[in-house]
Amino acid sequence: MAFGWIDEQARARRRAGLVRALRPRAADSPLLDLAGNDYLGLSRHPEVTEGAARAARLWGGGSTGSRLVSGTTELHGELERELAGFCGFEAALVFSSGYAANLAAVTALAPHGSLIASDAGNHASLIDGCRLARGTTQVVAHADPEAVRKALDPHCGPAVVVSDTVFSVDGDAAPLADLAEAAREFGAGLIVDDAHGFGVLGSGGRGAPHAAGLAGAPDVVATVTLSKSLGSQGGAVLGPARVIDHLVNAARTFIFDTGLAPAAVGAALAALRLLRREPERAARVRTVATALHTRLTAEGHEAVRPDAAVVSVRAPSPELAVRWTADCRAAGVAVGCFRPPSVPDGIPRLRLTARADLTDGQVEHAVRVIGETRP
Repeated sequence: MAFGWIDEQARARRRAGLVRALRPRAADSPLLDLAGNDYLGLSRHPEVTEGAARAARLWGGGSTGSRLVSGTTELHGELERELAGFCGFEAALVFSSGYAANLAAVTALAPHGSLIASDAGNHASLIDGCRLARGTTQVVAHADPEAVRKALDPHCGPAVVVSDTVFSVDGDAAPLADLAEAAREFGAGLIVDDAHGFGVLGSGGRGAPHAAGLAGAPDVVATVTLSKSLGSQGGAVLGPARVIDHLVNAARTFIFDTGLAPAAVGAALAALRLLRREPERAARVRTVATALHTRLTAEGHEAVRPDAAVVSVRAPSPELAVRWTADCRAAGVAVGCFRPPSVPDGIPRLRLTARADLTDGQVEHAVRVIGETRP
């Protein structure tokens, strides 16, 4: 029977407690949200929603085609210029998602004969980029510049080092300056995914590369999402103009994908301008993350100290992580649940995301619910 093997895989997932399910949320959900990635609390900000609506009224509901055909509006160009300027890079290119941006950056910058040194904790989109690239990938120890040096040392030819800036599972930051130093010793480029650093780290939320003094460097390329700190949708690659020009001509997820919808571009542009005007939002989300960690560990939870907005709390097992998450939801608090195979070390976690618009009282309430529902 066609696809008969799917049934056995479904049974195996149920036995392991790893079944995933969609859970549509209501527009007026009463839950206190510590599961989403709306770090700066901008997705419902009136300026952001009006930016989306205004762009849709002016440009239509969709972009109508790929970026190289009819899918580039004047608004796309505005966003690219302002993103690059804000983050300190020479140029930017907007994609339909952060996933597509990562696939583009890795595949287009790791041709046949190149070596990719990829951090063991990288996001799935970077991993998939490595799999699709024509270069050879060597997975290196997590956040370890010496492991990068060992991978690059015997290689002759083009090379890139690929890493998240802030890792999505535990919220720990990569040693960017040290990674850049290791890459430069061997003439390698550095590609970093700043999905969880942009809007949170750096001066006024300009991102982890900016904070590390790497923004605008000729050998550094960064990707960002527009769906986290900017509360919209889409992604972008930031880097030297010649790299961006190369992506326009070589990146398949740019050439063959429909352009980002104008509404998402308008929302992201409005959010970026708001962040520029209110840089204190970036500091506030870090304060909230630190408060969550401090209160959770004081209550005896095993939580990883956050370097940005993500706070990870370890759970006893995948099954208990699912139950803990459900019990939190029943008590009015939405938290994330990370289980194998989504976590590289196999350890299940509750994943909490700080938001700049959370009050101290909401933080206390969330910690109390997590403690009361602990299995």
